Amino acid sequence: MNETHRDRDAEGRARNARPRDGLGRPLPYGTPGIERQPEGVVRTPHETLREAQRLLDAGMPFHAHEVFEDAWKSGPESERELWRGLAQVAVGLTHAARGNTEGGARLLRRGAGALTSYGEPRPHGIGIGGLVDWARELAGRVETGRTVDAEAEAPRLLG
Repeated sequence: MNETHRDRDAEGRARNARPRDGLGRPLPYGTPGIERQPEGVVRTPHETLREAQRLLDAGMPFHAHEVFEDAWKSGPESERELWRGLAQVAVGLTHAARGNTEGGARLLRRGAGALTSYGEPRPHGIGIGGLVDWARELAGRVETGRTVDAEAEAPRLLG
């Protein structure tokens, strides 16, 4: 009988426990990796932005996306698209840095589109206009086929 071992969490749900690199790519078991962000953490908007900016500045947009995902799932309905748009921008940067130029550009633009509805006043101090401009400009560069350096391209969330 050929049984496949599947990583499981404490509740028995399938979870990939393989280590990950800074861009969230799975590494072989036993390889040192970057610790994943814990799921389901409820943070204040300020804590979310501080942690996400730290991860972006470290060249880890995949991990920042997970922080934004927690905010979109736990925050008020009125802010759902804000956090979702930020998560899409972060995962767009992730794909672009991994060399997936088509997916990266598409997600950067999708995230920028979601953020445009927030405009002014600046929700939680987020510089929406500058972030939207950054995402669209980066999407255009990514479409030319250039892989980007996630750390060098990290956006500033608070304007």
